[in-house]
Amino acid sequence: MSERTSTLTPEHTPSTAWRGSAPILAASVLWGSTGTAASLAPAGTSAAAIGSAGLALGGLLLFVTGRGHRMRAGVPERWLLLLGAGAVAGYPVTFYPAVARTGVAVATVIALGSAPVFAGLLAWLTGRGRPSARWRAATGLAVIGCAVLVMGSRFGNATPIDLLGILLAACAGLTYAVYSLIGGTLITRGHASGSVMGIMFGVAGVLVLPVVATSDPIWLTTPRGLAVALHLAFFTTFLAYRLFGYGLRHTTVASGTTLTLAEPAVAALLGVTVVGERLPVLSWCGLVVLGAGLAVLTFPVKRRKPLLPTHFRHL
Repeated sequence: MSERTSTLTPEHTPSTAWRGSAPILAASVLWGSTGTAASLAPAGTSAAAIGSAGLALGGLLLFVTGRGHRMRAGVPERWLLLLGAGAVAGYPVTFYPAVARTGVAVATVIALGSAPVFAGLLAWLTGRGRPSARWRAATGLAVIGCAVLVMGSRFGNATPIDLLGILLAACAGLTYAVYSLIGGTLITRGHASGSVMGIMFGVAGVLVLPVVATSDPIWLTTPRGLAVALHLAFFTTFLAYRLFGYGLRHTTVASGTTLTLAEPAVAALLGVTVVGERLPVLSWCGLVVLGAGLAVLTFPVKRRKPLLPTHFRHL
């Protein structure tokens, strides 16, 4: 299939909507394995170093494999790529410290729950149109379900609120929305998704190398540490973002970031089935609500044939 995007907008047909949703949901499944994989790293390893090592290696893979599609970018687009790379590098630098300060549950809720909201606002501010009522309903359900899912086990455990940790998690959500919007913009302009993701993540991988180098990288020489890094590099970075880039060719950035809220659901299910954790009833209810929100956005609705000719539809 050609790497060029269609002249139609992503939500015009049910087939293109599903072609965008399916790969993004698949990417979310891969991202959901991040926490389980990171928990298997050698004890004492910095969480930021684990995420940065996966990004550095995975970014290199994306860059090398994306060179087959040469990207002819003008000066403004090169600045966009640089900004996108900075946002990609900013995610592990903000998200993992947020996890360390507030815990996985709170950081996940704020980062992943704020990302689609930021994406919708940024798309609106950059002239991409006001988010649809369907997106707002699906995002509302997904965010509420995500919050109930990961916070269900925290009720009854009073813990102080770390404002800096909350701010870092929100910054992580913003960085995710920024590089998703930039990637989606360049892809819809006709650039190959592999090239766009390859350049952004390749540069970002270089930017986070100091984080890996200054955090005692001896853990990478152990079999378990190397296996964790390779899993994060290949599955949760290289393969996941290739799928994500492909999905952005067939759906809006706002919808794409909402669909990635499937990640905490996958992480919770892996925690139950692999790690042996238990979810309270409230968390299972949140999982159902989250799934309902994703279903609203994933399964396309049949549209009635418009009465006006094509050239009158947008008047």
